[in-house]
Amino acid sequence: MCTIELHNNEFLRQFETFANGSLARIEYAVQERKIFLTKLVIPGDLNDTEFEENFIKSVLEFISEKKLRVVPTSPEIAGFVRRNKTYKSLLPVGIKL
Repeated sequence: MCTIELHNNEFLRQFETFANGSLARIEYAVQERKIFLTKLVIPGDLNDTEFEENFIKSVLEFISEKKLRVVPTSPEIAGFVRRNKTYKSLLPVGIKL
C-alpha cells in the first residue's frame, strides 16, 4: 500500500496528492455540511487501481474526520463507495448508491 500525502486546496476546491511528479486530484463542492465529490483526475502515469483506491480512501477518511456527509457524483468514487460498505455511513440520509 502506498502512502498518500493529501492536501486540501480550498481555493481550487480540490483534494490533491503528488506521486511520481504528477498531480492527482478530486474536485469538490461544499453545501450545507455536505461535500459533493464531482471529479476524479488521475494522470496516465499514475493510473493504477491501488493508487486510485488509496487516494479515494484518504479523501473519505479526511471527510469523515471533519464530520461531513459525502455525495459522490463522480462515477469512480460512487463505485468505490458501493464496493466498500464501510464508507456508506458517510452518505446523507436518503442517498442510495
